[in-house]
Amino acid sequence: MNEDAFIESPDAALWAVADGMGGHSGGDVASALVTRRLGRIARHDTAYALRREVARQLTQANEELLTLSQNSARGSMGATVAVLTACDGYYSCTWAGDSRIYLLRRGRFRRITSDHSLVQSLIDAGEITPEEARRHSQAHVVTRAIGASSRLSLETANGELEAGDRFLLCSDGLTSVLDDKQILSLISNVDNETAVDRLISNTLNDGAPDNVTVIIIDVASQDA
Repeated sequence: MNEDAFIESPDAALWAVADGMGGHSGGDVASALVTRRLGRIARHDTAYALRREVARQLTQANEELLTLSQNSARGSMGATVAVLTACDGYYSCTWAGDSRIYLLRRGRFRRITSDHSLVQSLIDAGEITPEEARRHSQAHVVTRAIGASSRLSLETANGELEAGDRFLLCSDGLTSVLDDKQILSLISNVDNETAVDRLISNTLNDGAPDNVTVIIIDVASQDA
């Protein structure tokens, strides 16, 4: 069963990937609920207002999932999420869990998000390397997610847009197979549709132990 969900809403200048929590019954329900909530967002006049509305909708999704978990035979359910918005010349990333957002700008590729996961905490503590993290037996254990706690903890990062920016959103099905160097080589110097096809096909060819979802957004103008 595919427990990933995504939303592309150019009219609202919003894109998101959600991944149902592995090992929890109803992960597909959780990720679909999160993206439906985000789909209610309309275009805003300021980046700040849009970012606040994303947080509000995710908070509502968190409450709904907690209620569902209490009243359903499925038991606990949750989802990671990574949301990108663009407004008035600025981008904003909001996330919980280990779905990721990357930025390719003028040849430099960097991850904007930082995983909320057990293995990321081990990397930060210097106990394992990023390569070891990808093979770790608890690589899919997340420390934050929508529906995981009554107190939702979101992280955000913001910046100015530049014409030519390329953003990549993905579930951990991609990054559990491909490292950052491989991802960069597959998305450089090709159109975004080809880049997505390359990422998906390479992940599937290498085993794809989890569902994989990828969105690529190219910035044509700084005034997005």
